[in-house]
Amino acid sequence: MILATGNRHKLAEMRELLPEVELERLPDGFEMPPEDGDSFEANALIKARAVHAATGGAVVADDSGIEAEDLGGAPGIYSARYAGVGVGDQTNLDKLLREVNAAGGKRRAAYVCALAMIDADGTEHVFEARCGGRLLEEERGTGGFGYDPIFVPEETGPDDERTMAEISAAEKNAISHRGKAARLLAAHLEAAAAGEAAAD
Repeated sequence: MILATGNRHKLAEMRELLPEVELERLPDGFEMPPEDGDSFEANALIKARAVHAATGGAVVADDSGIEAEDLGGAPGIYSARYAGVGVGDQTNLDKLLREVNAAGGKRRAAYVCALAMIDADGTEHVFEARCGGRLLEEERGTGGFGYDPIFVPEETGPDDERTMAEISAAEKNAISHRGKAARLLAAHLEAAAAGEAAAD
């Protein structure tokens, strides 16, 4: 199955999350289409459909981001380009931190992930999941990527102040938006395989 992303961090993370699936990189030279959908699901499907049309094979595409409650859900689907097209993670994080600090609200936030899978025959499936938490006033930790250094997940417990960038990869995969969506996808694949075995 081809993973429709040029983000090496996402490829590595998805390979950890779906060890039973052989995930391949995008074909060399493939240009992803503009992500002009109005939701994570729509953008994931745009990417998956483009790669499926080009390769004819099974594809999985991720679209994910962070929604800050104090900013009305921003950056949301614009998380990867919040501070402009082509900027790095740090520039996006700095902008979010400035805006949330200025808002002075409750600092509630959630990571969201939509995984779109297209079978070789063109059948489409979407699996979406969330990870709630809050945003710090300054960054902590060196692990993870994206907005992880300012995001404290609620699922590690009320007394755990570690950010996504401070917890282990195994802990992150157990609670993250992408981890949850990947487990939904894996359960679907297992059920489909079991159904095929029963039919045989």
